[in-house]
Amino acid sequence: MGKRSIAAMTAALVAGYLLTGVSGTSANADAPVEVRSAGSDRLSGVDLDTVTIPQLQARMARGSLTSSALTRAYLRRIEKVDPKIHAVLRTSPTALREAAASDKRHRNGRTLGPLDGIPVLLKDNVNTRDMPTTAGSLALAGNPPGTDAALVTRLREAGAVTLGKTNLSEWANFRAAKPTSGWSAVGGQTNNPYVLDRNPCGSSSGSAAALAASLAQVAIGTETDGSIVCPAGMNGVVGHKPSLGVVSRSGVVPISAEQDTAGPMARNVTDTALTLSVLSEDKDGSGDAARDGLGGGLHGDLRDGLRGKRIGLWRLPSLGPDVDALMTRTAEKLRKAGAVVVEVTPPYQTRLAELEFPALLSEFHRDIDAYLATREGPRNLAELIEFNRTHPQEQSCFAGQELFEQALAAPPTTDPEYRAMRSELKDLSQRSLDETLSTHRLDAIAAPTNPPAWTTDCARGDNDVIPSSTPAAVAGYPSLSVPAGSVGELPVGLLLMSGNHQDAKLLELGASVEDRLNAWRAPRYLPTVDTAGTGR
Repeated sequence: MGKRSIAAMTAALVAGYLLTGVSGTSANADAPVEVRSAGSDRLSGVDLDTVTIPQLQARMARGSLTSSALTRAYLRRIEKVDPKIHAVLRTSPTALREAAASDKRHRNGRTLGPLDGIPVLLKDNVNTRDMPTTAGSLALAGNPPGTDAALVTRLREAGAVTLGKTNLSEWANFRAAKPTSGWSAVGGQTNNPYVLDRNPCGSSSGSAAALAASLAQVAIGTETDGSIVCPAGMNGVVGHKPSLGVVSRSGVVPISAEQDTAGPMARNVTDTALTLSVLSEDKDGSGDAARDGLGGGLHGDLRDGLRGKRIGLWRLPSLGPDVDALMTRTAEKLRKAGAVVVEVTPPYQTRLAELEFPALLSEFHRDIDAYLATREGPRNLAELIEFNRTHPQEQSCFAGQELFEQALAAPPTTDPEYRAMRSELKDLSQRSLDETLSTHRLDAIAAPTNPPAWTTDCARGDNDVIPSSTPAAVAGYPSLSVPAGSVGELPVGLLLMSGNHQDAKLLELGASVEDRLNAWRAPRYLPTVDTAGTGR
């Protein structure tokens, strides 16, 4: 997928947003947007819950909004709302200076692209030279890394405001056999904004919860298998796991170079796509085209975007009857919009489940040793295990570090048995999607992203056997979660998957699905709900 294809896609999506008013947003970029949450912060007629990047950029271009005012509004909202959900670990000391620099560029007509002046939160396993990067662990809570991650450099060069860092499942949920998603020794427990005693899913839990609570315009998550899309689904926002290699993993705390990727998260597909256009490492050079898209020069219409599309529905009834009923309603909505929906079951899933975890153990040992060698603190996995044994705060939610110990004993990645395992994984995962797409002539495969959020319980750990993310994660293919609806108060996402480096086409399709389902709603921060009907 070249950046030129991303640029064309983002330009079309932006035009579609401005012309059709997707998901209740206003087609007039200067008109006040309808307030949909009693807790919304209004800023010069802007509702932080529903405003899009194109609308913000249009206001900044006209001088009716500044990045400084927008950044202050988000900082105020973090101060007011985050104590309920504990999603933001820290705010950046340079955010307001970056916003002021963006305001100067806007005044001079020399903006750097679609994210210039837009506040972005970063998951705290992404290196930042001016803020600690901890992966949620006290072992890395000392001095910041010496350099930014490559993706942070791209964001800064695009004029984005680095607003702060978000909490995550410690070590991206690759420490204990029974972890609790959203918990880290550094940040404590992140709560789901919809129901506060429910889990936000892992490991980009803070990024997703922060977006659901409108604490930033966009956020960056990371995924090895499910860690962008599951939090997105469970917190009612959009998350895109790009094709492997589209976004640089340099400077990101690793699990596996064979599966890890960072990716954009937002409250709508257009903001997600615009962020990907900045993060993408492909070299075709689309900055000008992405900027041009903000002018609405293309005449895309998302309302007709599903006509003739073929979508394979992978139902996954194991996620419960309420989720399955929601998938039935979703399929009917897509059919009414002109799509052809056929039921599918991608093959080889049992074998993928058998092979993935042992392969990740070997890869984690290799990759975490290489990363720790660049940081102060434990210099390798063995030293990290000893650190956890001698620091009681690391054991305050769950004591286990079984995955660390298993990784330490796993065969090296030079071992022939490991190499055969990873080769089979790659082959079967790619065939699983390629054969399903080809056999049924599909534009995408759809599945439920998540069950209703389970209650957070340190003693029990997660209740999260969610198979839908695995084929795309292991294959290195793109996936995208968009809000599909709710079971009671708890959001459920629709996961869309397509072929290798088909990110632009998947995002275009996702925008049309988002428009048709129109499922986003603001959280109510309920303390708890009756468990009846939630499946958990």
